[in-house]
Parts: sequence; C-alpha cells; structure tokens
Amino acid sequence: MKRTAAAILVLVFLAGVVSHTRADSAADELARGLQKKYDTIKDFSADFVHQYQSGVLRKQQTERGRLLVRKPGQMRWESEAPQRSIVVSDGKNVYVYIPDDKQVTVSAVPPDDEAATPALFLAGKGSLIRDFTVSQAMPASEMPAGTLALKLVPKKSQPDYDWLVIEFEPGTYRLRGLMTTDAQGGLSSFSFTNLKENLGLADKEFVFKPPRGVDIVTDTPRR
Repeated sequence: MKRTAAAILVLVFLAGVVSHTRADSAADELARGLQKKYDTIKDFSADFVHQYQSGVLRKQQTERGRLLVRKPGQMRWESEAPQRSIVVSDGKNVYVYIPDDKQVTVSAVPPDDEAATPALFLAGKGSLIRDFTVSQAMPASEMPAGTLALKLVPKKSQPDYDWLVIEFEPGTYRLRGLMTTDAQGGLSSFSFTNLKENLGLADKEFVFKPPRGVDIVTDTPRR
C-alpha cells in the first residue's frame, strides 16, 4: 500500500503540460480541446480505482477511493479499500498519511515551471501546450467504448516516469482515466467515475493536520 500511495503522490507532484516538437494535427487539436475544457473547471470530485502492476514481480494491487480537486493545485485523495490512506495537497505541500504506518510524509509542491503530470494539470498548475510531446494513444481495455487517449512524453527527463496517458470522453473531454509508468517498469492506472464539476468545494477539504502521535517525515525532492 505504500507503493500505491507513492503512485498517487507521483500524480500529485508531476503537473500536466505539453510541448509539440513534431506536428500531429489530430493529437494537437485534442490537446487544445482538453486544455480548453479544464480551463473552465474550478473544482471537481470523482470516485477512483487505482491499479498498480509491478514491473519486476508483475503483482497487481487495487485501491478504491474518492478524489477532490480545486484549482490552483489543491487535491485530496482518500482511499478506504483495501487500506485507508489520505493524500492532501494544499497548494504548497503534499501530505501522505497511512494510518496503519502512523507516519505522515510531507513534500513541497514544485513550482509551475518544474511541474510534470496531469494531476496538477487537472488542478490548474500546468498547461497542456508546454512541456510534453503529445500523440494519440490506445485507451485501456476497460475504458468505455469510444474513449480517446493522449500519450504525453516529457521533453525533460523525469525521475519517476517515462510517459503519461490521459483518457477522456470524446466531445465533452470529461476525464476518464490516467496511466503512467515508474522507473522499475511498473504500470499505474487510475479510472474515474461519478465525475462532478464546479461544486464550490470548501477550504476545509484541502487542509491536513497530522494526528497526534504520528511520525512526520520531510521528503527532499530529487534533482
């Protein structure tokens, strides 16, 4: 479950941005449409299923929970099954709390020009027209029929992943899923349902106060 929380943290830390080093007119048009869609969203909520398959042992883990996002840069991931975990970004720091471990990991949210995955793009911390090469991709097999997907390859090498895929509904550009890989060859995928936009989410949803008695660990960003 530590790996599952770490995968969520990767999505929280990386920010979703795209550059076009080679023309792909269809992918370019989709990227612009997706960016335009998320420019209109101030906040949203969704249920999620996170699946992680390790690159070495090929073991698979599945986690389910609830996601809240508010621009700019605020997120809350709460998982209840199979183990409770909470990941909160207040726009300045990211807190990862797994009650069974009695430990909170605190990491600083990177500035916009150092950001690197769709999660913070979704939270308003990036632009889909900047730092990735974009191309069309095949969505995961479990996605609904007609789902579109864009593969994002970072222009600058990233320590935590090689590529990202955003999956979305045609026409409406509503988010359906995210996929990414890690340095060990593991595949992390998120599918989203019950997506609700512009709810006016309250400040309290993005405040995290470490419980008494837990260890607090400060994570130093890798350079």
